[in-house]
Amino acid sequence: MSMKLMPGTKAPALSLPLVGGGTWTLADQTPNALTMIIVYRGYHCPVCKDFVGGMLEPKIDAFAAAGVSVIAVSMDGEDRATKSKAEWGLEKTPVAYGMTEAMAREWGLYITTSIKEAETDVFAEPGTFWVTPDGTLYLIDIANMPFARPNLDILLSKVPAVAAGYPPRGTKA
Repeated sequence: MSMKLMPGTKAPALSLPLVGGGTWTLADQTPNALTMIIVYRGYHCPVCKDFVGGMLEPKIDAFAAAGVSVIAVSMDGEDRATKSKAEWGLEKTPVAYGMTEAMAREWGLYITTSIKEAETDVFAEPGTFWVTPDGTLYLIDIANMPFARPNLDILLSKVPAVAAGYPPRGTKA
């Protein structure tokens, strides 16, 4: 069962291997403004390819200039994540792989069982998270369908509001 994350609370731990080597760990991130974690369904998902490769990748430099560190994450294994990075043209977007089902549930993500041969047996549905430099969840956007994604232009335009002290919303349980 997934748990409901609350904005304004400490983000769950997250540490995953990176395509190309090394490990990405949330606790080690030191962005000027935010860390943005984009959870995508996996290599099998054409909507993910469009979102991560077609919409996110071209904005990586703009997010970096705004002080946002970005990571794309999935439950895929190394082989499929490597294919995503290469075939989707993710030259600037770091890609982490190996999120477990337990981790996905800890992040409140919806879990899906495969309905097509191209899909992995089980995978997480999309999620976008903003985490402040002190590890606080600021924005939580999860979906149960591949085509429900946040508008990255709007998100990028709102980064200055965080720096100006706009608080996380939805903190009343």
